[in-house]
Amino acid sequence: MWKLLQIELFKIFKRPRTYISFAAITALVVIIQLGLKMDGRAYIAFLLRDLETSLDVEGKILNGYLVCFIILQLLLIHVPLLITLIAGDLISGEANMGTLRLLLSKPISRTEVVLAKFFAASIYTLLLLVWMAVLALFVSLLIFGPGDMLNLKSDYIVQLKSQDIFWRYIAAFGFAALAMLTVASLGFLLSMFADNSIGPIVGTMSVIVVFTILSTLDIPIFNAIKPFLFTTHMIGWKGFFDVKLSDDNEAIIGSVQNLGKVLQAAGILLLHVIGFLAASIFVFKKKDVLS
Repeated sequence: MWKLLQIELFKIFKRPRTYISFAAITALVVIIQLGLKMDGRAYIAFLLRDLETSLDVEGKILNGYLVCFIILQLLLIHVPLLITLIAGDLISGEANMGTLRLLLSKPISRTEVVLAKFFAASIYTLLLLVWMAVLALFVSLLIFGPGDMLNLKSDYIVQLKSQDIFWRYIAAFGFAALAMLTVASLGFLLSMFADNSIGPIVGTMSVIVVFTILSTLDIPIFNAIKPFLFTTHMIGWKGFFDVKLSDDNEAIIGSVQNLGKVLQAAGILLLHVIGFLAASIFVFKKKDVLS
């Protein structure tokens, strides 16, 4: 199994398109950081435009922690496409090249093949998020410096102390990794049904778009299915930045306002990953490999 996983990782990282995702993440993060460095004051003024009359904000507002939060909000909706480029190609790509039948002629079970490919896709996904974390968090802290972070809500604002932020980003990136693994497992499942990578990639993104629309529409007929859509829970990482307030309206250090809801969202995403993987194993065992 370990040898098979090594082979699958070699296949992934020998392809030039694998590094397109890392290059795209790098370019996007650098562009955002450069833009905020050059014109960050105008952006902050825009965010605080409705609070200037009732709130006097002093100190360094635009710091590395806030920049990282901005980057996550902007980029995590685009990362699924980059992940699907690889996950949607693992089975269909080999079928297209005619190597899938040769692979199954080896003395290994189909379950081992599926698990090795899935774990390889998972490692790629995690490495992509680690790279994003290094650029978005650590490089932002290096450029903008640390400091307290303002979490702007619809009707109030919460100030997070600098010593109470770093662990929240670790938890947030962990949650984001689970969300992206859900996308990877869906793309991997759809790759079972195609002989080229275009279909699974387009299919995965279409599912995400449709589910996202259903998750955001405020129509009663869709409210019953929203809790079961994985897209409803993909932004649950923001919950780690919602803190409980004391009687003096100060943020309680180390607290999470709706921790149960965040953990529930993580559990639902994990169930989707397990379900998609189980379905992939079932489909692949029944699949007639002719190419």
